[in-house]
Amino acid sequence: METDGNGWKRMKTDGNGWKRMKTDNNPTNTYTVPSVSITTARTGASSKANALGMRAMQERAYAKRGEQYLLIKSPPASGKSRALMFIALDKLNNQGLRQAIIVVPERSIGSSFADEPLSQYGFYWDWQVAPQWNLCNAPGVDEPRVAKSKVDAVRQFLASADKVLVCTHATFRFAVEELGIQAFDDRLIAIDEFHHVSSSPDNKLGSQLGGFIARNKVHLVAMTGSYFRGDSEAVLAPSDETKFETITYTYYEQLNGYQWLKSLDIGYFFYTGRYVDAVTKVLDPALKTIVHIPSVNSRESLQDKEREVNEIMHGLGEWKGIDPATGFHLVQTRDGRTLKVADLVDDSDQAKRSRVLSALKDPAQKDNRDHVDIIIALGMAKEGFDWVWCQHALTIGYRSSLTEIVQIIGRATRDAVGKERARFTNLIAEPAAEQAAVAEAVNDMLKAISASLLMEQVLAPRYEFTPKDTGPKEGFDYGPEGYQKGRTNVGVNESTGQYHVEINGLATPQSSEATRICKEDLNEVVTSFLQDKSVLEHGLFDQENTLPEELTQLHMGKIVRERYPDLNAADQEAIRQHAIAAMNITQQAKLALAQADANGSTQDTAQGNTALLDGVRKFVNVRDLDIDLIDRINPFEAAYAVLAKAMDEKSLRQVQASIAAKKANIPEDEARELAKRALQFKNERGRVPDINAADPWEKRMAEGVAAFARYRAQAKAAQAQGESGNG
Repeated sequence: METDGNGWKRMKTDGNGWKRMKTDNNPTNTYTVPSVSITTARTGASSKANALGMRAMQERAYAKRGEQYLLIKSPPASGKSRALMFIALDKLNNQGLRQAIIVVPERSIGSSFADEPLSQYGFYWDWQVAPQWNLCNAPGVDEPRVAKSKVDAVRQFLASADKVLVCTHATFRFAVEELGIQAFDDRLIAIDEFHHVSSSPDNKLGSQLGGFIARNKVHLVAMTGSYFRGDSEAVLAPSDETKFETITYTYYEQLNGYQWLKSLDIGYFFYTGRYVDAVTKVLDPALKTIVHIPSVNSRESLQDKEREVNEIMHGLGEWKGIDPATGFHLVQTRDGRTLKVADLVDDSDQAKRSRVLSALKDPAQKDNRDHVDIIIALGMAKEGFDWVWCQHALTIGYRSSLTEIVQIIGRATRDAVGKERARFTNLIAEPAAEQAAVAEAVNDMLKAISASLLMEQVLAPRYEFTPKDTGPKEGFDYGPEGYQKGRTNVGVNESTGQYHVEINGLATPQSSEATRICKEDLNEVVTSFLQDKSVLEHGLFDQENTLPEELTQLHMGKIVRERYPDLNAADQEAIRQHAIAAMNITQQAKLALAQADANGSTQDTAQGNTALLDGVRKFVNVRDLDIDLIDRINPFEAAYAVLAKAMDEKSLRQVQASIAAKKANIPEDEARELAKRALQFKNERGRVPDINAADPWEKRMAEGVAAFARYRAQAKAAQAQGESGNG
């Protein structure tokens, strides 16, 4: 057991992640947080600027500045705002565009595009926005009644000789509706936090974007901190997406290139009862933390957001009042420290809320680590919120949006002096079969499983797969012997976190679009696969009756066809093979690292802390890897091993029982009778029947209990729906 410097004692498990255990003199406060930890190289490349003052991602984006349509996919804190400034200034000064309009999702993000003296760092021009044209600083909310004055301001800007306007998504939507698409001809439209846009007909900004592309009279730059374009609807239609040149800068490149931050921990903590009673067990007051409390519509909410905030602060210590200058709450901890807590949940007093927001944005305090200690938020402090000192992003309740999770993680992954470790913790209500219907428990558990699987994929490395003997890639290290013809080669680019992997029999994409997808978008294909509920159920909990080929060939094939319907069958098959290869090589590396840890290899485990950066070449026997083998691997085997550590045996058994009952198709009358027999069994033996029992009768009773609970849940839901309809 070892200590990580923040008071956390770390006990290594079998390689499927860390179990963190924090202890004190009160045994009731002993708990574990199952997590995975990603350690990086700290090369400093992310913060190194070239002669024009551009960091790595910005230089990559600027190289494509001549493209009419650009899509920049880059994690939070990588410098997307400044990258846009460089590109916009070149388009205004060298490419003949008349004006640039910067569109952000909320007013608070408008400050990211304030004036910047770029020429001081070597660039050709400075970035300047006249005060009257930063509409994010104008009073009023973004709704049609109040926004009319802002639409008028957009009209005046378009008629002026000024160059840059900053406004919200809402203001821009209203302006396009009133002024028409043609009013924006010959201008650059840059959309920040692009994942808010959707190709759904109900998404107005998405529809307008399609109109701009069809008219083909503007330049577009789209930026997103998430690799995943929408959680249920694609951001762009496939035909529109092909028009965009994509610049991808991965989390690996970003984190690897930091100077200070060297590791990111992703953990899940399951609680019973009220979350406010459990939150202090994962909220370490010594860490700079953003706490996102659950939505009032979620099952975790106590339906009184202000009381929830007060109880969280009470758990930290004794309230000592409010700082009149900042509006921060002052809370004295049990060890005598005074914490400064910013409450962004309470919106009953707009003046007080504005004072807190202004204090958080105060540029004079940007480098002051002790300016604030904890921020408690509901819907704010996710996107575009820069607090470099944040060490811990604590989220309560399952977030159904992968994009939202990525954005929340980004709050903690800023690089700052002395900050070596960042942490994301998701506090999730543990499904309790005694208190809720089995169907609900299964649903919640699948959500938690989905979250943990998806979080692994957020940081998945980028692979470039080729058939054997295609030749070495520039910038890749192929090991001591170098690249050799006739063998399966694996190359690693340490600076970018990319891998070049040769696979015997691998299908090669034919079109340029399929080639781009295989290079840029494999993570998104894998995410769609892991978000499919039926895939999760079969792959994780019905391994005995589910052939791996069914998942990798049928399910993944269906997902690829639905995502890319315009590609031919050969390209769709190539994408499917590349996606399965990426997923399984990552998991094989994890399993091999786990075996190395179990064998006590000190040399290998020293490298094992950077598992996904070093593990593939060191531990995967790629000579045995071919496309047939990939299709035989169950993509969920490694994930199941991790999840079994994170969830208690009882919960997993309940999930298995429910799925088994679905397969068994037990009639309701028989299920009721079996449930009665099971109750008698429990009274006689002091335990409930086991779904995995060797005795067929005991197993049948357990299946009956699960089936009967499902029938009751369905009846309850039908009754509730009927009452709602009658009302």
